Amino acid sequence: MESQRQRKFARLIQKELGEIFQRDRIGVGSKHFFTVMEVKMSPDLSVAKVFISFMLDGDKEGTFELLNDKKKEIRNQLGRRIGGQVRRVPELIFYIDEVEENAIRIEEILNKLDIPPDNQEEE
Repeated sequence: MESQRQRKFARLIQKELGEIFQRDRIGVGSKHFFTVMEVKMSPDLSVAKVFISFMLDGDKEGTFELLNDKKKEIRNQLGRRIGGQVRRVPELIFYIDEVEENAIRIEEILNKLDIPPDNQEEE
């Protein structure tokens, strides 16, 4: 269970990473679109697990690789933004967030089901 401190720090990291990706682009390029869906912090705040959604990006794996290649640069930029608020900038570990995609897939499956209407007529 996450502490309030972990949740607060995770929100800060999520907000700042979102701005870094949106405004600064850090060599990722404007053709890629992704969203920081969630950040989970380790208890000692040294590691941030960053869940990224690539819903509108055609090349998810390529963009994910590009993010991992630029991880050091992204962490440096994050350090410049939050350096005065934290002792140590956390290590970033990126994960592909597939929650939305799974929800869409499940919804499609449910829509394809042929369920007869419940016609219980009382006689």
